[in-house]
Amino acid sequence: MRAVYADRPSPDAPLDALVVGERPDPEPGPGQVAVDVRAASLNMHDVWTLRGVGIKAEQFPMILGMDAAGTLEDGSEVVVYPVVNDPDWGGDRTLDPRRSMLTEDLQGSFAERVVVPKANVLPKPTSLSFAEAACLGTAWLTAYRMLTTRSGLHAGQTMLVQGASGGVSTALITLGVAAGLRVWVTGSSQEKRDLASKLGAHATFEPGARLPERVDGVFDSVGKATWSHSIKSLKPGGVLVTCGATTGEPDSAELTRIFFLQLRVIGSTMGTRQELADLITLCETADLHPQVGLELPMEQAPEAFAAMIEGRTAGKIVLTR
Repeated sequence: MRAVYADRPSPDAPLDALVVGERPDPEPGPGQVAVDVRAASLNMHDVWTLRGVGIKAEQFPMILGMDAAGTLEDGSEVVVYPVVNDPDWGGDRTLDPRRSMLTEDLQGSFAERVVVPKANVLPKPTSLSFAEAACLGTAWLTAYRMLTTRSGLHAGQTMLVQGASGGVSTALITLGVAAGLRVWVTGSSQEKRDLASKLGAHATFEPGARLPERVDGVFDSVGKATWSHSIKSLKPGGVLVTCGATTGEPDSAELTRIFFLQLRVIGSTMGTRQELADLITLCETADLHPQVGLELPMEQAPEAFAAMIEGRTAGKIVLTR
């Protein structure tokens, strides 16, 4: 079958390890199902896999892709949940110390077919296209958990999203507006700030800008470049929810400000299967649609990866068949 895969780790030049070519057809084992992939979205995790981060050298070649929407053998339309848990784990799936993601232990979704545990497929929302549905499993699920499970914010409060155009950021904007919050966003260019406004943001600002007032919550996936601004933007008792550090670790944790103002700093990773089910229901009932900024056939995967690495995003980047 045709697939997009990493043939080796390439820390300094990730695109050099990217291959579009033939891989063996996967066959489902006990407790597994095969999904005929119609669309799959890119995540930074795929770039890290190309760099060899979080994966052993002997696991290559590895088909990339954590997210997918497609069909089962009986024609059912499904969304793939990308977190694979220890079968004996009974708690919050995101806290399972033995959890893994597609492209870690199992081959990924950038292919004609992907094999996953039966529990890792959920019905696709009929209101979403395959390309839109392929955005739900990682970026939108991460944003949903950050906002609804971890932040403690509620309608009428003000939230700041650091970054205007990535998959998690655009999801946070849409979900925050739908939840009745006042949504403020920072963006590195006028084009990205305009996108945030189009998605419903109530105000946009340049990175590091002084805000009209401090906010109740900040959502940060950037790390070093935005951390100090995130902390300083919070009102006393506010919350910062972080799900990543794409620019690295901050130079200072800002501990004095954190304890003196009694700020909460909360980490968040992915989401549970039930949270994905709830997100799917929300998308249907509130008519929410993920922002797809770039949609390309799988054969043009190098172009899609280059856009992500260079930060040319306007929502999610999706590969289709």
